[in-house]
Amino acid sequence: MKQQELEHPHIKEMVSYELMGKYYNPFCPGCGYGIIANTVNNALLERGDLLSYPLITGVGCCCYMPFILVGNSFYCLHGRALPFATGLKLANPKLKPIVWSGDGDCLSIGMGHFMHTARRNVDMVMLLLNNEVYGMTGGQMAPTTSSGVTTTTTPFGMRESSFDAVKLAIDAGATYVARWTIAQPFQIAKSFRKALDHRGFSMIEFISICPTYRGRLNELPSPVDMLRQLKADTVSLKDAANMDEDQLEGKHVVGEFLERHDRPELSTLYEKLWSERGGRG
Repeated sequence: MKQQELEHPHIKEMVSYELMGKYYNPFCPGCGYGIIANTVNNALLERGDLLSYPLITGVGCCCYMPFILVGNSFYCLHGRALPFATGLKLANPKLKPIVWSGDGDCLSIGMGHFMHTARRNVDMVMLLLNNEVYGMTGGQMAPTTSSGVTTTTTPFGMRESSFDAVKLAIDAGATYVARWTIAQPFQIAKSFRKALDHRGFSMIEFISICPTYRGRLNELPSPVDMLRQLKADTVSLKDAANMDEDQLEGKHVVGEFLERHDRPELSTLYEKLWSERGGRG
């Protein structure tokens, strides 16, 4: 009997269908990015007007994300997705750009743009995919790699300190900041919907797994084992408040860290300036 071919429920709206006429998933088996993509797809389809939510990516595994997303996408140079999205927002303030960036793409070569986009409070949603390695280019150490973790460039374990994207975003001026793991799809969906409605710079960090490099080099080659370890290492923001630094070592603190509405958004400031000058440049 011929095996029945199952069709993805969102295939007709996906970028891969538009480009190739079929569903295409470029991620490694067990990669957590598919969970994030499916959650975001459902939320965007609820909105209906996909043209209002341009998808912008940098370079890294994150750049494959639009293949399994709904809507229109733009591919940018390494670390340059945020200034591109800023230009889109200023050119058409009705748009709500959604930026996909990896931990290496955003917090290394793109760090300056990350800080200044948060400082300007540009009205967009930035989704930071964090698997603690450069997954696309060979599993090298990243700015988020935890202490002691083995990568292809730290064969004796990571010795440097790592960045905390949540603290960086808050200190730089972001107005909505959250962090979740791929084991929390309901929380991801809730935060993403809130970020779409938020007026200002929203940053949501997603802690994901990379069985190909992060897992294989650290004796966790099975995606199931990695997911279980991820859940065991996750601590809620509420519980973390009662734990000291030693207890939080190696843990992923998750939750909504900040939501404020008292800072003006960049395109609004320029619209006001334009109005005050009577439409003159």
